[in-house]
Amino acid sequence: MFAYIIKRLLLMIPTLFGVMLITFAVTQFVPGGPVEQLVSELEKGKHGAGEASSGTAGLYRGATGLDEKYIEEIRALYGFDKPVYERFIIMMKNYLSFNFGDSYFHNESVIDLVISKLPVSISIGVWSFLIVYSTCIPLGIAKAVRDGSTFDVASSTLILIGYSIPGFVLGITLLVFFGGGSFFDIFPLRGLVSDNWDSLPWYKQITDYLWHMVLPITASVIGSFAVMTMLTKNSFIEEIRKQYVLTAKAKGLSETAVLYRHVFRNAIIPLVTGFPAAFIGAFFTGSLLIETIFSLDGLGLLSYESVLKRDYPVVLGTLFLFTMLGLIAKLLADLSYVLIDPRIHFESVDK
Repeated sequence: MFAYIIKRLLLMIPTLFGVMLITFAVTQFVPGGPVEQLVSELEKGKHGAGEASSGTAGLYRGATGLDEKYIEEIRALYGFDKPVYERFIIMMKNYLSFNFGDSYFHNESVIDLVISKLPVSISIGVWSFLIVYSTCIPLGIAKAVRDGSTFDVASSTLILIGYSIPGFVLGITLLVFFGGGSFFDIFPLRGLVSDNWDSLPWYKQITDYLWHMVLPITASVIGSFAVMTMLTKNSFIEEIRKQYVLTAKAKGLSETAVLYRHVFRNAIIPLVTGFPAAFIGAFFTGSLLIETIFSLDGLGLLSYESVLKRDYPVVLGTLFLFTMLGLIAKLLADLSYVLIDPRIHFESVDK
């Protein structure tokens, strides 16, 4: 096991390096970088918005009237005075020590910026994760046991309808019906907590937080029910039809004993192996549309704004962090699969 883990960890290095190299190379060819944007803003303040708009196509057109020496100082400010390969090497050296630098536009470090956005992302991700797993696994088992029944058909129809509705459409619909639109004013429209949250007693703070989470969590999880439920159902049906189940029933075991003592242990393997990745991902989930609709300032909105503003430290820093976490989650998933299923060995996985 130890040799397998070491090998997988070593393989993560070129994977992570390749992802960062490709992304860094792409960012060098994207027009409207941070230097151009700052020069454009300076021109806008100097000559007015009318003249500045024609200067966004390129640095030197946008820099008309600015001293060349001043432009070079701006380049040095953002580190663009160095060759491309040198900037990449410096960046990777810093990233290896988890120094992701400072945001160009937020005036704070990338780590502090990500941490400040985590409450929203953790709230959406963790609650969605818990609701989906705690609902879909029992529902999938019930559907597998009652395969072909009215309950199975009706529940499949409902979850497939929910799967077909985009999350942002459902979010807008929930706001219209329950957020003080044309119908009921039950749930708050925006934010993670109320403005007076700090002055509330602790039990009301919990209630207020949960009340704000109802609509965004509902919009986030509805579409996830179908995949997990049908995966659970199909996994259990496949096990129920195997010979060892018939043998267990022939020995006089009850349906419940066969289901939970024998079938459950084997059928749950595909679900449990995805648990590490889903659990880690729950802490860093970012949904741009959900966050925008419900005015939640999380990682999804941060990533979107960083790409638009060419905030490269945030874009590349978060990419490095999330890619590394994704690779670790994949390793944990493989390890859990081998540990749960005794028929699988590290040697066979390695091959």
